[in-house]
Amino acid sequence: AYLTVSIEPLPPVVVGDAVTLKCNFKTDGKMREIVWYRVTDGGTIKQKIFTFDAMFSTNFSHMENYRKREDLVYQSTVRLPEVRISDNGPYECHVGIYDRATREKVVLASGNIFLNVMAPPTSISVLAADTPAPFSRYQAQNFTLVCVVSGGKPAPLVYFKRDGEPIEATPLPEPPAGAESWAPRNLLHRDLDDTKVPKSLAAEGEVGGWQPLATADPPRGLAAERGPVTETIPETVVSREFPRWVHVAEPIYYFRHTHAPVSDGTVEARATLTWTLNPQIDNEALFSCEVKHPALSMPMQSEVTLVAPKGPKITMTPTRARVGDTVRILVQGFQNEVFPEPLFTWTRVGSRLLDGSTEHDGKELVLERVPAELNGSMYRCTAQNPLGSTDTHTRLIVFENPNIPRGTEDSNGSLTSHCGFRLVLALTLTVILELT
Repeated sequence: AYLTVSIEPLPPVVVGDAVTLKCNFKTDGKMREIVWYRVTDGGTIKQKIFTFDAMFSTNFSHMENYRKREDLVYQSTVRLPEVRISDNGPYECHVGIYDRATREKVVLASGNIFLNVMAPPTSISVLAADTPAPFSRYQAQNFTLVCVVSGGKPAPLVYFKRDGEPIEATPLPEPPAGAESWAPRNLLHRDLDDTKVPKSLAAEGEVGGWQPLATADPPRGLAAERGPVTETIPETVVSREFPRWVHVAEPIYYFRHTHAPVSDGTVEARATLTWTLNPQIDNEALFSCEVKHPALSMPMQSEVTLVAPKGPKITMTPTRARVGDTVRILVQGFQNEVFPEPLFTWTRVGSRLLDGSTEHDGKELVLERVPAELNGSMYRCTAQNPLGSTDTHTRLIVFENPNIPRGTEDSNGSLTSHCGFRLVLALTLTVILELT
């Protein structure tokens, strides 16, 4: 019998759209059935999704778990009201007619179609790699912004902008397989401002000019390359606000884009933008990550402003500490929005902390069972990120505790003075009695 089957190709569809799979066929025979299959595992498995039985003029959904999402329209057409990512893949339509020679034999013909389901990204965020990080006044630091885009299919196009203008970045190759870290070449050659270099150092290179001093511990990453990138020079000849770099060229940006599949069929894309940070020009610069995707009508974006910390706000509880209390000094915030996340360091001015350490890291400093000797002690909190640093001081006032007899605690909060005095007095009386 004469029988042909064809299916019109479909353009990519977006999750949630209604999709119609139409099976076109021509025949001069008598219809037996029409069956739609979902093809999986590279074509090795064919799962029935819908059947039309022409003998009884009935249709049947084989996807009860999906609450009969398919509707049979005009016998050979299946409609998916709300397409899902899991619907992505090839489909086949099989049409069967009775053979003219024998009514017991069925002649089959089939057609296939690929349903390409797209999903727009669901989230986008920009963060700083390796934070919190300290601020160096003497060495240029490499800085990396990471843009994470989740939920998209196919992988989106990701790019960065600075102050609203697209950044022309040099692509970086993929890191070697199994490599935990990978350092490309230095980003930008920078020289020290010669007005800040001591004459004694400049005179050392009289023959060939001044040669930079090698640093003992070069910074990690892109600035770790050998060469005249940055040098350590005495603090007395360097501005304490920002390093005074001299630019020989515009900043050179490096870009890397990777994506990894997710179990739900979407991908997670990661884009990194790396350059040698200069706080003088990068402080308060607006960086944005934007995403273009065929399932989006307009680009998605997430933006951050690089800002050095300014004016930490510190609270102390209790505000009126008594001998034996536990005092907590906490950084509550700043006078500005800070990005990236600062690194906090606590020190005691002119002495060690209560536990004997020279410094403590974290937003909170806890002083347990404060003794009277800490009255008037000054504490410094230094907050820093790769763009700059600032510090704030606070003074601890410790009042006498009426519940603790005066002189019964040492600097560690233990009983000493009265007990020690009574012990010495008893020993003295014992010696006097023995001598007499």
